[in-house]
Amino acid sequence: MSHLTSATFATPTYAGNVLFLMSGGMNVTFYGVRGSTPCDDPALARYGGNTSCAVIEIPGADPIILDLGTGLRTYGDSLIASGNAAEWRGSVLLTHLHWDHVQGFPFFKPLHQLGSEVDIYGPDHGEAPLSEMVGRFMGPPYFPITPAELGASVRFHDVSPGSFRIGDAVVTALAVRHTGPTLAFRVDCGDVSVVYMPDHGPGCCALDEDDFVPQDVIDLCNGADLLIHDAQHTLAEYPEKRHWGHSSVDYAVKVAISGHVRSLALFHHDPMHDDAEIDSIES
Repeated sequence: MSHLTSATFATPTYAGNVLFLMSGGMNVTFYGVRGSTPCDDPALARYGGNTSCAVIEIPGADPIILDLGTGLRTYGDSLIASGNAAEWRGSVLLTHLHWDHVQGFPFFKPLHQLGSEVDIYGPDHGEAPLSEMVGRFMGPPYFPITPAELGASVRFHDVSPGSFRIGDAVVTALAVRHTGPTLAFRVDCGDVSVVYMPDHGPGCCALDEDDFVPQDVIDLCNGADLLIHDAQHTLAEYPEKRHWGHSSVDYAVKVAISGHVRSLALFHHDPMHDDAEIDSIES
């Protein structure tokens, strides 16, 4: 872990690692930190190959899941193993509908149990409600059952930029630069705040300089205890891939500094980056 100005910079080191324990007992557990596609190789074992999924746990409240990547399956398995899957209740903050952020959804075992309930908050696409958008990829011929056929009660909520509440937590959604409708989220509960911005790239706006941080992004991050930010590319890789809608590690650091965040977690790692390369990037 290295230090720069007042912020702490780190990378989640393996699936299921509780990396951040914050005041008030809130913690964030990372179950998938990879971007684009799940991958499996001994050289990737420490950072893991599961795609985007983290869980915010607040004492006395239902968990808040950040994205539905393949790491969600690991989270579900942990709930089964600990005996906490029966009549499970929680919420999901879904940034967007790219495969690497939704592929774990059908394989989250608590959803197949009667009595479980989940509220899924995702971007408003305008052309169709979120429930229909999810049903397009989870259902025949691509998958044998639809969300409506799950044992759990699944409620979908179309989200536009702005704030809403999940229990005692205040959630703020912001549309960010990526390929297709994409949100970032800030979760505030008591005096603790987490910002989740896994897919965010300046290259999606041709008129902006590659190091430009929009004021609304700075405002969303302002003073956060933890920023989880896209860090898919190195500076050397970025020019060729700027149109992908992802950030360089250096840009993630600039966002953190601009927003005066306390800690930054580098996230959404390129599937071609093995453990040694991610170690080198962080250092």
